[in-house]
Amino acid sequence: MSRRILLALLIGALATGAVGCEDTKSGSPTTSSGTTAAQALFNPCTGIPDDALRSAGVDPATEEAGIAGVPQSGWEICNWEGPKYFVSVFSTARTVAEFEKKPGNIEFRDVTVAGRVGRQFKVEGASKNLLCDVVFAARQGAVQLRVSNKATISSPEDPCVILNRVGDSTVPLFPH
Repeated sequence: MSRRILLALLIGALATGAVGCEDTKSGSPTTSSGTTAAQALFNPCTGIPDDALRSAGVDPATEEAGIAGVPQSGWEICNWEGPKYFVSVFSTARTVAEFEKKPGNIEFRDVTVAGRVGRQFKVEGASKNLLCDVVFAARQGAVQLRVSNKATISSPEDPCVILNRVGDSTVPLFPH
């Protein structure tokens, strides 16, 4: 099964609950003083160098922006493929609290990846052997790191163990 089809099926099956929050409000994000936030989102496709991706166990040449190549409004998303898993980084102006309020995002807990505190969570209905997600607060909102095991791998490694290894080379590059 091609990577693009696998990603499309995964995203469709999870009803996009895995990438955070569905926005039901209109308008621009605001700062605590109520002014319009003009801060650009971190772009993982340009913000994570090839050497960090190779250290994470993925091939920089497999880079794909968006979901199955389709840009998503309010998000900067980049995906890469390795021999046994995919790595995805989602950047948004949404907050960690909004991720926690999103129906389908469950079992949040504090974790530390590469010395940075984040919130690990599960997506309701997703196999524990398939996905691991951690979201980190950032000045712009949040950055989410996901590891997705390939469905074709027999006896896959725990994706959260992989995420911690991947995080060693990628998380230090995320904005604070």
